[in-house]
Amino acid sequence: MDNGASSYRRFLDGDKNALIDIIEDYRKGLVLFLNSITGDFCLAEELAEETFLKLYVDRPKFSGKSSFRSWLYSIGRNTAVDHIRKASKLDEVPVDDFYEEADREDIEQDYIKGEDKKQLLRALEKLNDDYRQVLYLIYFENFSNTETAKIMGRSERQVRNLLYRSKESLRNILEREGFRYEGI
Repeated sequence: MDNGASSYRRFLDGDKNALIDIIEDYRKGLVLFLNSITGDFCLAEELAEETFLKLYVDRPKFSGKSSFRSWLYSIGRNTAVDHIRKASKLDEVPVDDFYEEADREDIEQDYIKGEDKKQLLRALEKLNDDYRQVLYLIYFENFSNTETAKIMGRSERQVRNLLYRSKESLRNILEREGFRYEGI
């Protein structure tokens, strides 16, 4: 399994269906990752679409120095960071402020089931962005520390430290809320 690299090569060679394959394979995970950055599921979906649009229009070069998925998530992360910078300069009011919280929960419940997982999700949302991102990439997307470091633009040592501190912070939040767990 090449994690999408061959599909991307096929796309670059003119096979439009290869991009559809990439979108089908990576859309859900990319949206959830971008949600960990933005804290806004609808915005994360828009940024994922923008990421795939960049592949289609810009056709960036994939060097193969990392997995295709790491490379794609890096593009997504940069897209999200650019959007956040632009939005902070414009003082815009996000359209998502008008959505009800119930809409977001309906979508996320497709991914998260059970009371314990819901409580864990609420605790994750209380973490700062870097902590939430590192936990999501390593435990939900199964990226290695090396891949996570590349995606987040950090060193492996920084990722290990972030991972340790994020698990401690998550443990403290869960203990305060009375959550019973094994080995977090």
